Amino acid sequence: MRRALDLARLAEGDTSSNPGVGAVLVYRDRIIGEGFHAAYGQPHAEVMALRSVRPEDQDFIPDSTLFVTLEPCCVYGRTPPCTDLIIRERIKKVVISCLDKSPGVNGHGVALLRDHGVEVIEHILQEEGEYQALIRNVFVSEQRPYVILKMAFSKDGFVGRAENQVNLSNPGSWRLVHRLRHRVDAILVGTGTALIDNPQLTNRLFWGNDPIRIIPDFNKKLPSDQAFLHDKGPTWILCHKDPERDPPPSQQVIYKVIPAGTDLPGILTYLAKEGVTSILIEGGPTMILSFLESDCWDEAILSTTDRFLGSGIVGPTGWTCPQDRIRIGTDDFDWFRHPRYLRKCDPTG
Repeated sequence: MRRALDLARLAEGDTSSNPGVGAVLVYRDRIIGEGFHAAYGQPHAEVMALRSVRPEDQDFIPDSTLFVTLEPCCVYGRTPPCTDLIIRERIKKVVISCLDKSPGVNGHGVALLRDHGVEVIEHILQEEGEYQALIRNVFVSEQRPYVILKMAFSKDGFVGRAENQVNLSNPGSWRLVHRLRHRVDAILVGTGTALIDNPQLTNRLFWGNDPIRIIPDFNKKLPSDQAFLHDKGPTWILCHKDPERDPPPSQQVIYKVIPAGTDLPGILTYLAKEGVTSILIEGGPTMILSFLESDCWDEAILSTTDRFLGSGIVGPTGWTCPQDRIRIGTDDFDWFRHPRYLRKCDPTG
């Protein structure tokens, strides 16, 4: 299962709106096939694992064990059900990490396999499997995007200055941030951050497509010379209905009309209906605080540089129990998950 999880991560950021899934076929302690779901609409991991089996190992398939990070699907979508394939290949044993919360699956895939005599073992490396599928499962079960908060702090707890841009990251850290951007469907920043930083909001230091850039501009503060309004990346400007709003400066810029009075959970629901399964919040402290106060977040990634500012905008406090910490050059990165996903934690360590 560990190998299957490693395979699933190979397509991180490329499978939306599907989760990344890995599969390994084992015959008598020997891997005879493996694969992963590479992109939305392409064959699932189970299919790729079976396709990879060499001709001389084909006869071993029925007596092999199939390890899959996610419950095999049992519904027709862009691809046929993987349960049909498993049954057709007469595989006798399937081991899964976690259930697929998608409508029509969510335990039905396991039940169907068992009804056809397949031995199914569940919950192997379950916590890791659930994290691998979490974006998809939050999207389908809660009808909202999976939300990741990202903020950079100075050594003395400031996140910037009101009047000008302050760089609180080193080049190595920027590459990690761009990898995070590759992982999600969209990035959201506030109008204030856009005006001060004039950011590009692309993943140019990593590979793959750029995420959608989302900027709430309900008060028409954004000038037309913003960098992200004139390149090739997709951009959504959230606004209230306004017939006097200027036409988009680029074909890549789309105005998305949000009814006045819509709260943050309502905006996230709207974005989910538009197909956004995950979103990275790179806004300033006001934007981050609004997500925290509305309890609309799933992960938070906070970086702290060795640089002291002495004064400036104070960032949100009270973060405890990071699940992971890494250091890149002069920057420390702390990774937090929402308490709903965690066992009890002692903040004193």
